[in-house]
Amino acid sequence: MNHNDTSPTTPRQPVLFVGHGSPMNAIEDNAWRRQWQALGHELRARHSPPSLILCISAHWLTSGWALTAMEQPRTIHDFGGFPQALFDQRYPAPGAPALARSISEQVRQPGSGAPLALDEVEWGLDHGAWSVLKPMFPEADIPVIQLSMDYRRPASEHLALGRQLAPLREQGVLIVGSGNVVHNLRTMRRDAADNQAYDWAIEFDRVTAEHIAAGRTDALADFQQMGAVAQMAHPTWEHYLPLLYAAGAAGETESATFFNEGFQGASISMRSMVWG
Repeated sequence: MNHNDTSPTTPRQPVLFVGHGSPMNAIEDNAWRRQWQALGHELRARHSPPSLILCISAHWLTSGWALTAMEQPRTIHDFGGFPQALFDQRYPAPGAPALARSISEQVRQPGSGAPLALDEVEWGLDHGAWSVLKPMFPEADIPVIQLSMDYRRPASEHLALGRQLAPLREQGVLIVGSGNVVHNLRTMRRDAADNQAYDWAIEFDRVTAEHIAAGRTDALADFQQMGAVAQMAHPTWEHYLPLLYAAGAAGETESATFFNEGFQGASISMRSMVWG
């Protein structure tokens, strides 16, 4: 992965979108997880450590938008039917209540203009967050806050909120969107190779990548205009929305570098990217 030279002392942090796929990627020694580990090493080598990781995961949906604001967010195992070794995983990164309160005042909810809500007890770090952060930052010594998504709101509002996050990068905040560019569990084929996928999955992944490469962030929010292809790629679109936050925080002029291009189960795109 090649990036523009950045001084290790520059506080400005990059933006990531990570295709997280199966929760088992958190513990299996596969190509996806190895790339997450390599990215963590590269980020540490090229940037000063983040003061905070702000993660937008596909798996925390709320009415309105909220930030985790507890001192010690719990590790949430929000899945079923997997080996005990996965349920035994913990990611004991600290929270950052004071920073959550500060961000809640800086970032306003689209539509209402209200501050972001603060969740001090209910949530924590779901597998969309910890499954990718643990391979990248195994020491769990960087505070982590999650930002929820209001699934009922239009895609344009998710992109607009992402754009509000951009100034946080100058404050040392690493923004991580965690979802999947294509995500259809109903059509998964567990026997498929990583380079095999349905035609509609390949098409949606390709068009999305072209929009990102060209800086067409507004076009990303219009994904449903792809009609049946978009409906197959995302029967529900909670795994797509985190991409809008990351792309919004990156802006139109910053180039993205892709990694983990490929598919799990023929219908889960693992395409990931880093801006900055």
